[in-house]
Amino acid sequence: MLRSQVREEIFKILFRLPFNKEEDMEEQIEFSIEELNGKSDKNISYIREKVNDIIVRIKDIDDKIEECCEGWAINRIGNAELAIMRIAVYEIMFEDDVPGSVSVNEAVELTKLYCDDNAKGFVNAVLGKVVNSVDKQ
Repeated sequence: MLRSQVREEIFKILFRLPFNKEEDMEEQIEFSIEELNGKSDKNISYIREKVNDIIVRIKDIDDKIEECCEGWAINRIGNAELAIMRIAVYEIMFEDDVPGSVSVNEAVELTKLYCDDNAKGFVNAVLGKVVNSVDKQ
């Protein structure tokens, strides 16, 4: 799988978060993983680990998103946009091997696929602020 395809699968899992109880997410992750039959064990393991890592750090990720959303409470952000931004913010904050510009670009591409046309500008602006705020630390 290409890295962009892996991100898309992670997005599909994270999109389920608002619709499920925290204790049900492991089962939701497994449902999603089962749909990936035929994919390499390496990709499946990476997806599972990254989703779990994002969920563990969700408070820090959401705090950073809200900090960079000037005037928008996180509960006003669409579920798809939020799931996409959570992946990118996780990569920006916690993965040194992914440049911030790549995370932002990949997030915008996912936004084009799954969100309203106007969402890509919003996602790009918020993530740009995240990159700048993380670079300054």
